[in-house]
Amino acid sequence: MTNKKYQWAQTGDINAFFGLMLDNIAGLVLLVSLLSGVFGFPVEFAICYMVPGTAIGVLVGDLLFFMLAFWYAKKTGKTDVTAMPLGLDTPSTFGMVFLVLGPAYASGVGNGLTETAAATNAWHIGMCAILITGVIKAALSFFSGWIHRLVPRAGLLGSLAAIALLLIAFSPLAKIAASAPIVGFASLAIVLVTLIGKQRLPGGIPGALAAVVVGTGIYYVLYGIGEAAGVELVEKATAMQTTWLPWQWMDAFKFEWLGKFSETVPYLGYVIPFAIVTVVGGIDCAESAASVGDDFHTPTVIGVEAFATLVAACCGGVIQTTPYIGHPAYKAMGGRAAYTLMTALFIGGAGLIGYFSLMFQWIPEAAIFPILIFIGIEITAQSFQVTPKRHYAALAVACLPAIAKLIALSVGDFAGEIGADMSDRLSHSLLYINVLAGGFIFTSVIWASATAKIVDRKYLAAGVYFTLGGLFTLFGIMHSPLSGDKMFLPTELMNGEVFDEAKVAAVRDFAIAYFVMAAIMIGLWQVLPQAEQVAEESESLAH
Repeated sequence: MTNKKYQWAQTGDINAFFGLMLDNIAGLVLLVSLLSGVFGFPVEFAICYMVPGTAIGVLVGDLLFFMLAFWYAKKTGKTDVTAMPLGLDTPSTFGMVFLVLGPAYASGVGNGLTETAAATNAWHIGMCAILITGVIKAALSFFSGWIHRLVPRAGLLGSLAAIALLLIAFSPLAKIAASAPIVGFASLAIVLVTLIGKQRLPGGIPGALAAVVVGTGIYYVLYGIGEAAGVELVEKATAMQTTWLPWQWMDAFKFEWLGKFSETVPYLGYVIPFAIVTVVGGIDCAESAASVGDDFHTPTVIGVEAFATLVAACCGGVIQTTPYIGHPAYKAMGGRAAYTLMTALFIGGAGLIGYFSLMFQWIPEAAIFPILIFIGIEITAQSFQVTPKRHYAALAVACLPAIAKLIALSVGDFAGEIGADMSDRLSHSLLYINVLAGGFIFTSVIWASATAKIVDRKYLAAGVYFTLGGLFTLFGIMHSPLSGDKMFLPTELMNGEVFDEAKVAAVRDFAIAYFVMAAIMIGLWQVLPQAEQVAEESESLAH
């Protein structure tokens, strides 16, 4: 034990702060822009009701990790402890927008609610979903090692890689291409050089900050030229009034949203996997920190992210918090604990003081979205790096249901425009694409896990996963044909008020298909030589 004082603030904290802060700002921008751009969600409502509580989750989580760094430094006598970084979970941001908040809002508007009433309903469902997420994470913090052993790494990370590559990376890229490719690609070039290529800029300027500054500068140059020439070279910034000191989020303390739990249940097929994945991610983050000398207690790390998520939910937040995998990178920057304190205060202030609305107006999406592209690429790359090479095919298989979801989201408006004129063949194809995409996160986990077991010749275990796939399909956890991928009871399949004949046939076909695959796997297990059979079964039980 040493009596040296903990050096909790260093110049490296400045670079670390910009990296962590901009990741979180990008998450908040993503939440608001996708809700408004894709679903027509009121921007002012999202900023005044959803953003403050979501920011509070980051404020609480990073403050707790800031204090945990001091406790660990005191316990060990180390003077160079780097605090765990925490922020908004990017996969969950996409998941909540596209799979929970957006569909809930669209359903409310479709049922005749006003925009404000539909937005309030979606907000309440989002809070319930995040509260459930926090409870699940708190409970699983005691069983983190068991989860790691039960499900193959390819199964857990496959769905995450699929979301990262096809939603987190591709969706922002598509928005950049449609709105301001000159701005976005310039910012992306800086991201590729600094964040992916690991090239330091002169003066140690943070790569994320440089990308945003360069992209924003080019945007306003093009905007000025366009105004002078009378042409539109880039989309105009969002026109809205800056909202200082928003108070609307405090309606969460009326706890009216607790009555929306029954309407949240159909979305649990997405909520539960995201909670499990972030727990596993928290374990990986703790292991990553330990590899560079900061051996934080893993259940404590997961407990902090669970508590921060619960606080966010109770304050009106709709996105869960999670530790970030980049702890070694922040340590290499020279970050200690000050960067988490600065991030906590800046993000908390953005939501509670209200200057996020100013940032949302003046920083173009195309300048900040390349950071999300980097996050998606980095998550995908890390998924391959920590997965056994023989299971790479399982990671690729996990992407297939996500591709179906991406297609389903893309053709949704197109199918609506075709309407009654849609041919029977096209209607049938779109129905089965939607069914294939329904509950795609669980589908990715099942497919990747089964594939990994097949590669390892553990056919009985693969049969178990396929059997679970069939059972999940009968409850709509996977392959739900209902709007919003809602779950259902098997008895509802024959209820003409809920399902038409085509949807019943789709669910039936998928469920039977899984049971047939399970039977094939069990048959292969049976024909193996007895000695190998016993060895394989023992190993399956052990893992």
